[in-house]
Amino acid sequence: MTTAVAPRPAPAAALLTEVAAVTGRRLRHLRRAPARVLGVALSPLVSMVMLGYLFRDSISLPAGGSYGEYVFAGGAVQVALACVGPTAVSVALDLQGGMTDRFRSLPISRSAVLFGHTLADLLVGLLGLTVVTGAGLLLGWRPNSGPLRVLAGFALIAVFVYAMLWLGVLFALTLRNVETISVITPFVVIVLPFLSNAFLAPQNIPSLIRPVAEWNPVSAVIACCRRLWGNPATAGGTFPADHPWVVAGVSLGLLLALCSLVSLRRYRTAGA
Repeated sequence: MTTAVAPRPAPAAALLTEVAAVTGRRLRHLRRAPARVLGVALSPLVSMVMLGYLFRDSISLPAGGSYGEYVFAGGAVQVALACVGPTAVSVALDLQGGMTDRFRSLPISRSAVLFGHTLADLLVGLLGLTVVTGAGLLLGWRPNSGPLRVLAGFALIAVFVYAMLWLGVLFALTLRNVETISVITPFVVIVLPFLSNAFLAPQNIPSLIRPVAEWNPVSAVIACCRRLWGNPATAGGTFPADHPWVVAGVSLGLLLALCSLVSLRRYRTAGA
C-alpha cells in the first residue's frame, strides 16, 4: 500500500501564498496602529491648508488658474514621500529585533518578506491618499476631466508610492539604525517637494536650483497628475515641462528597479 504524496505547489503559486501571508501579518500589526495613516497624511494636509488655503490669494501662477487646485497634486504626491520614513523604520526594527532571522529560518522566499511588507504599506499609503483627497475636496479642489483620467492620475500616484516604499526599504537595509533613519528620512518629505513644482511654478524658483526642480521626478509625477485632472499646470518651454510622461516613466522605472533589486540583494545577508 502506498501513500499519496501531495504535489508541491508551483514556484509562482508558492511565492504568491508566501507574499499573502507576510502581507497579512504586516496588516495585523498596522491595524493596531491606526495613527500610522494620520502620520502619512499629516504633512501633506499641513502643506495644503497652509499654502493652498491660507495663501491661495497671495501666490499667483504664471499660466493663471486657481492656486488651490494647483497645489493639490503636490499635496497628494507628498503622501508618497511621507511613506519612506515609516517603512524604513519598520524594516530596521525587524532587523534589530531579530524578526529577519526568524524569517530566514522559515522555508519561505526571502523576496516574499519584502514584497509582503511593501504591499501592506502600500495600503497604508492609499488610505493616506484617500484622507488627503477628502481634505482637498473640502478645501475646494475639483478635477476638471473625465473619471478615467482622474483614476489614471491616482494610479500614477499609487505607483509612485510603491517606488518610495522600496526606497524606504533600501534606506533601512543600508543604514540599519533606527535613530539615523529617523533623522535622515524627514528631509525626503521636506526638501523634495520644495525642490519641485509642488507649490511653486519652476519660473518662480531661483535660477540656481531651477534645473533641479524641473528634472525632479516629483515634478514630473505632479505635472502628469495636473494634466490628467485638468488642473492648472506650469508653463512649457523645457523638455521636462513639455514631456513629463517621459521623465516620470523613466525615472519611476529606474527608481523602482534599482531600489527593489538592491534591497533584495542586501536582504539576503541582512542580520547575518
